[in-house]
Amino acid sequence: MSPPPPPLGRARKRDAQLFDPALCDAELVDVRTQFTQGRWSRARSLLVGTGDDWDRRGHRVVVLAETPAATAWAREWLLAEPESADAATLLACAAVFGALRRKGTPAAAEEACRRAAALLPADPTPWLGLLLLSRAFGTEEEFSRHFDQVRARHREHHHAHHLMVAKLAERTPGAGQDPLHEVYDFAAWAAEESPADSPLAVLPVIAHAERYRVLAARHGHHPDSAAAHWSGRRARQVLRSAFDWWLEWEREDHPRNRVDLNFLAHAKLCEGRPAEAAALFHRIGRHATRAPWSYPDLDPHKAFLAARSAALGTA
Repeated sequence: MSPPPPPLGRARKRDAQLFDPALCDAELVDVRTQFTQGRWSRARSLLVGTGDDWDRRGHRVVVLAETPAATAWAREWLLAEPESADAATLLACAAVFGALRRKGTPAAAEEACRRAAALLPADPTPWLGLLLLSRAFGTEEEFSRHFDQVRARHREHHHAHHLMVAKLAERTPGAGQDPLHEVYDFAAWAAEESPADSPLAVLPVIAHAERYRVLAARHGHHPDSAAAHWSGRRARQVLRSAFDWWLEWEREDHPRNRVDLNFLAHAKLCEGRPAEAAALFHRIGRHATRAPWSYPDLDPHKAFLAARSAALGTA
């Protein structure tokens, strides 16, 4: 593994850049700025260049679709190029986020996603849009069906697996600390089914974090229960395996790798291993993610900075 970057320091300017959903995709950050100003030609070039790197395409489309006025600019692009699958997919995902903000209807967003899916059948991204939509508005059956459609097109789809884990973690909230809960089995299965270098190796850690979110919301957040959740035999095993995977593979090339690193750093602190967490914080840099630092009901900005300071010894 390459040596870690220099310490982060305490620069407020860096802290102000936390929680950018673009993460470490500098090209996406530049294109997003131009897209918000109505210059969609760079977005067009970006998505054409992304090709069938489905995780990266999904990440970039979602980030662009979340921007203000994304619907208007994507619609303008589609008017200029009516057969463009990229424009249709971006418009569909913008419609999904509009529906999530109650500024559009789920039915209209679903129709847009299905139109986009028909233009490029191999692309899992319109189905990712439908997965996000059914996460909020659909039935469990619809959600599972849309997940299957994503996975049929890209078996290791990172974002879709995270959404499925979050959904499964919410089942039987009254069951308490159940080491045999189905979310753990699903995460273990998905990790085992994937190639050795797949970031889904970290999915069992995500499952533990998501399950704790649900349990804490139901039963309250207590230091003893938190310690029990992260110090159980299964939790220790998956944390060790995930950290070892990171040491061996460190998938810096994956567009959502900072999501995994945030979950892993959070888990290592919960486990009481600040030195290992510190190595992860060096890699995270300024690319914090709201989840899991907001779990169970925290200010993610304050929680991340406090956790980082504790791990790096700068408190």
